[in-house]
Amino acid sequence: MAQWGKWLWYHRNYIIVILTPILFLPLPLVINTPQARCGYAIILMALYWCTECIPLAVTSLLPIVLFPMMGIMQGGEVSIEYLKDSNMLFIGGLLVAIAVERWNLHKRIAIGVLLLVGVRPALLMMGFMLVSAFLSMWISNTATTAMMLPIAQAVLQQLKATEARADERDFQAAAEDNHAFELETKQTNQQEETHEKQQVGKTQLDENIHETPQHESVADSHLDLKIKARDQKYEHLTKGMSLSVCYSASIGGTATLTGTTPNLILKGQVDKIFPGNGDVINFASWFAFAFPNMLLMLVLSWLWLQLMFLGVNLKKSFGCGVNSDRDKEAYAVMKEEYRKLGRMTFAEWAVLTIFTLLVILWFTREPGFMDGWATVLFNKEAQFVTDGTIAIFMSMLFFAIPSQMPVFGFDEEGKMRKAPPALLNWEVVHERMPWNIILLLGGGFALAAGSEKSGLSKWLGESLAPLESIPSFAISLLLCLLVATFTECSSNTATTTLFLPILASMATAIKLHPLYVMIPCTISASLAFMLPVATPPNAIAFAFAKLKVMDMVKAGAMLNIIGILTINLGINTWGYSMFQMHTFPAWANISHDQP
Repeated sequence: MAQWGKWLWYHRNYIIVILTPILFLPLPLVINTPQARCGYAIILMALYWCTECIPLAVTSLLPIVLFPMMGIMQGGEVSIEYLKDSNMLFIGGLLVAIAVERWNLHKRIAIGVLLLVGVRPALLMMGFMLVSAFLSMWISNTATTAMMLPIAQAVLQQLKATEARADERDFQAAAEDNHAFELETKQTNQQEETHEKQQVGKTQLDENIHETPQHESVADSHLDLKIKARDQKYEHLTKGMSLSVCYSASIGGTATLTGTTPNLILKGQVDKIFPGNGDVINFASWFAFAFPNMLLMLVLSWLWLQLMFLGVNLKKSFGCGVNSDRDKEAYAVMKEEYRKLGRMTFAEWAVLTIFTLLVILWFTREPGFMDGWATVLFNKEAQFVTDGTIAIFMSMLFFAIPSQMPVFGFDEEGKMRKAPPALLNWEVVHERMPWNIILLLGGGFALAAGSEKSGLSKWLGESLAPLESIPSFAISLLLCLLVATFTECSSNTATTTLFLPILASMATAIKLHPLYVMIPCTISASLAFMLPVATPPNAIAFAFAKLKVMDMVKAGAMLNIIGILTINLGINTWGYSMFQMHTFPAWANISHDQP
């Protein structure tokens, strides 16, 4: 029986793939309506996504097969959903991230900030969290974590080695002082004692000689205890530092529209479900809401991790102006790492310039409080230029600008100098671009379109109408808790893809501003802090620091609560005013059974 159970476990993916469609087949057969057929497709995809019995991207392609065969949408209509403006924004953002990583600009920024912060434990943790959060706003949180953890380990190892040498010096100095004191006492006794007492002194000396090994044994035991305590201290500190890096990478990604996939899914879903929304979610508006929320979440998370792994000894953690030899040696390690990077190259300056221009263009395209450059030049009649347009245009420059300043002339061998390579080439992009995410985004848009077309969205909205009697803040809080729990065992992409269309339908049915529930739940999908399998940064930190599952659960459970509370604080204060949550917008007042 045990062998059969093991065999079933080994083959569980194949069993799920085959049995799931058969078990739920009565739904579209018995209730032969478009809503039931679309519901069958969504249930199938949800279970495949949650169990990952087949790759997530492959599951995302199911609407192309199921919707036409079930008479929900035509094949051409489904296929066109897989390459929307949000996908272009995602591709452009990733091309920038790939260029930054290729020329090590992110490492230069990281070590530069850490040199400014210092190496005291609490400040060091703060520095790593700030750098990880900032980098993950622009590059993937997985790449950020993978880069920052080795730097953290190198600094902690140097701190530990320096402390060990200092303890060894202190121990030797104490031993020498003790030996000198014994010699001085012995000489004084020899001068003052008589011939008769010398014999007694000799006897006592013999006893002291026999006791010396015992004293050495006690001293060695004391040293061993100190070494053990130091090892435990740095093992604990390594856990805290590793968790701070992976958690802040996940938190930082929520601050920008391109920082993490759920944010882009929200924009795509809002544009799809509410086409007349007037570009309510763009890079500038998202940043204005999410960046303060990210900072608040980061500070509270740092305080919790500080309390959990470093305690409340402010003098020990912050140093209060003390700059010991140990700190100087650890600081020298980071300085040496920065020195190895050398001077900034032409390629780094070029990437930094393009990156800076891209961010400026994103912020000024449609700032909200005034007409942006895109409105004045292109968007007077319609939304011709979007954030995706800017992202693709600027990222194309990486393929057109050389990585070195072109030089006319001949080399040492008398040959004409060849043109330098561009900042990016397609081989590098093809290797590093996560193409599967583009299909995941497309699958979500296809699901939303199918729900709309079949009338499932309207049916769900009407079914959830009784929620209108519950206070809106309670609805938001409960939904955030549900999404944050769900995302621990499912990818944040799949979670947002499944939940957002349902939330949009619910909000429309109860006449609640759709963004009041969609924005908090989107950010909550990134609060995967409790399990190693919840997100790649967690898995990297788990393996790197040799953590136990309970280490992550204890630290992450509180961070989940902190995250949910800060998100709801933000949506009920500055977010409430920014997105005019007190009214039900005209663009949301649509019929869900529109073609």
